[in-house]
Amino acid sequence: MVYHIAWLFMGLLCVRCDGGGEQLPRAEVKEREGVPTLFVNGTPYPPYAYMSYLGEAQFYQEMEQVGLHLYNIPAYLGDRGINSISGIKPFRSPIWLGEDEMDYSSIIEDFDELIAADSNALAIIRIHLDAPVWWEDSHPEHASLQPDGSTFRTSMYSTLWRDEASEVLAQLVKWLEQSPYAKHLIGIHVAGGFTEEWMYHFKDEFYDKSPVRLEGFREWLRKHYADDVERLRQSWNRNDVTFESAQLGDISGKARADYWRHPDTAGQIFDTFVFHGETTANHIAHFCRVVKDASDGRLLTGAFYGYHYFVSDLRRGHGALAKLLRCPDLDYLSSPNDYHRVIGEDWAPFAAIKSVQLHGKLWLAENDTRTSITTMLRDRAPHVQPEGTAYTDGVWLGPDTMEESEAFLWKNLGRMLAYGYGGWWFDMWGGWFSDPKLMNVIASGQRFFERYPDEAFPAMAPQVAVVVDEKLGAMDASFGGLTSRLTHNRYALGKTGAPYDFYLREDLDAVKAGDYQVVWYLGLLALTDDEQSYLDAAAEQDTWVVWTDGSQSTIYQPDGQVHRRDAKIQWSASELGELFERAGVHRYLKGGQDVLYAGRGWISLHSAEGGDKLVKLPFNATVIDPLVETVVANGDAFEVTMEAKSTRLFKLVQE
Repeated sequence: MVYHIAWLFMGLLCVRCDGGGEQLPRAEVKEREGVPTLFVNGTPYPPYAYMSYLGEAQFYQEMEQVGLHLYNIPAYLGDRGINSISGIKPFRSPIWLGEDEMDYSSIIEDFDELIAADSNALAIIRIHLDAPVWWEDSHPEHASLQPDGSTFRTSMYSTLWRDEASEVLAQLVKWLEQSPYAKHLIGIHVAGGFTEEWMYHFKDEFYDKSPVRLEGFREWLRKHYADDVERLRQSWNRNDVTFESAQLGDISGKARADYWRHPDTAGQIFDTFVFHGETTANHIAHFCRVVKDASDGRLLTGAFYGYHYFVSDLRRGHGALAKLLRCPDLDYLSSPNDYHRVIGEDWAPFAAIKSVQLHGKLWLAENDTRTSITTMLRDRAPHVQPEGTAYTDGVWLGPDTMEESEAFLWKNLGRMLAYGYGGWWFDMWGGWFSDPKLMNVIASGQRFFERYPDEAFPAMAPQVAVVVDEKLGAMDASFGGLTSRLTHNRYALGKTGAPYDFYLREDLDAVKAGDYQVVWYLGLLALTDDEQSYLDAAAEQDTWVVWTDGSQSTIYQPDGQVHRRDAKIQWSASELGELFERAGVHRYLKGGQDVLYAGRGWISLHSAEGGDKLVKLPFNATVIDPLVETVVANGDAFEVTMEAKSTRLFKLVQE
């Protein structure tokens, strides 16, 4: 269905009149029990959704039957696949057909199919905002210019693309608001770039020699240095640079070396990376504002961003989460879980979610968990995956057994419960969860939300804080190799038997205000005055501070002892567990072999090897098996025998 804009809005008025003035649902994120919480029409709502790129009625019906009514629907302004290097084709027909010419048929078809399967459906549309080919052909100066003179997708630095895409997005939202689908719509997920995740499109090396990029960089420098050229020269350690002559640093990745850049000579590169990250963060904030304005504030807004804990290469653009968290128009952020999808490991989110929550943003995990019945795109939609393209091996394959699949989903749910966030079950090509055991996990998430109201449970608050620098990769001359060695500690942290809060360094004030036994400065190459002052004062709070920079770790104990461990930048779970225990951190589980999540009245145990486990609590409690709602123990400890490759959940009621 193709619309010409002048004709469109006449029709919208008629739709509104025919609607009879029915009140539309209003979704918002508000703090409740210490974490940002999804509300619909003033009432807390289960923060669990379902999404599939192919979106079929039978899978919607499966979700409806287990009480899940929140869905994500994909939509695309452009006409190219989301992965610019895999050869994948678009999942839907494009919306933006030409100047003042829109086609909303894909959204209409998706809504009609969804509502027919679940009349109580509420939906968030994930709209990919990359420009179509015709637009790029019309504006070649706004394409990402390559060294050989060719172009590679629209330049992310183009303000013309941003402004014209904003107009299209606003028109779409206004059309939706006046359509029969408005009563089922609660949000817009603004997406863009590589794989919809606001990452820059490039292959092995990043290039964008477009004039819009250089112009944008120079404008950014003027703002960043407040038009003070002496500050710029001092930062870059160059006396000849001006705002008119400044050039972008080479972040192509063509030349790599295994060392940390020196601050005295890295100013240009560092600024280039900061500009690179802030460009995408600014786009997200801008498009969220468009949605809020076009919907009179009714619709939720969210995006993928903040991938510093997993994507160590800052060329992808995820280096400005701290800036984005200050956006008043953003309601939630998302990422997939860690892609080291093996049994017995913590699949952490990609971002410092304690900082995300601290700033009032809901975290929603994308649980694209492969199972033993995971389908292949080439089988489900061969028109989308041409012969010879990706998506057939490696991370795209699920485990061999249904038991492992079930353990993975329980682990996904257990982490969301213990850390106070939500997510969607991402059934990419359809049928990944279509088994009674897997559907029971999804149903349990809905049931637990009703049966066990969320609670802050202060007695289970983490006693460990991990503080990181999302811009660390800007100083990494290997373009992520050194950074990933530091962030690799996330796997050990997941198996210490103690939960942890994960912060950006910009949120140190919250760390100071917390009651932490251990604070780990992880990957801070140098300390700010404030960070050093906190380190010096931590002893008075009986807090241990561990500082792991790019080459060593130093442990500062409250008794004044200082221990330096040269070349120690990676820790094992047992090493961290022993250190935590010496510092007085409560460890629910020892051994360093199993993944434990503890918080908000929940315990989740995930074990590769299985066996007898002794869980020690920091208080007396009644321990409940929530699946059968029976008491399994009373007191400050309980034992559980686990099968290999399994996950168990327990609900605690403090006595």
